[in-house]
Amino acid sequence: MFAVEVRDHIMIGHSLPSPVFGPAQGLHGATFTVDAAFFTDDIDAHGLVVDIGLATEALAQVLEPLRYKNLDELPEFKGKFTTTEFLCDHIFKQMAERLRAGALGDGGRVRKLRIMLHESHIARAWYEGAI
Repeated sequence: MFAVEVRDHIMIGHSLPSPVFGPAQGLHGATFTVDAAFFTDDIDAHGLVVDIGLATEALAQVLEPLRYKNLDELPEFKGKFTTTEFLCDHIFKQMAERLRAGALGDGGRVRKLRIMLHESHIARAWYEGAI
């Protein structure tokens, strides 16, 4: 299987209001490195999985509504725990929509997508699924 991965980052604020989150219950900031990996069984006639430029632009567009935002204040996240895992799924769904719409120039070849968020140099989470 072939893969191409692009990277961006976001800085956000949020709280995780449940005792299970200990000190993260309070409002705090996070800087996430975000990786989007696109998997295909085969490359196209030009030797590509996806157009890297289009993939980079798509990831930036998906992340833009989150940049420098307090996620607690966004209506779509009301009542949700915006954990790293939750955000992986949210970003996955947005990127999958773009793939299905043909916005990455893959010709429908991408079979799997993985979104990985790095919280720090020692912790990361991801969501991976079929397209």
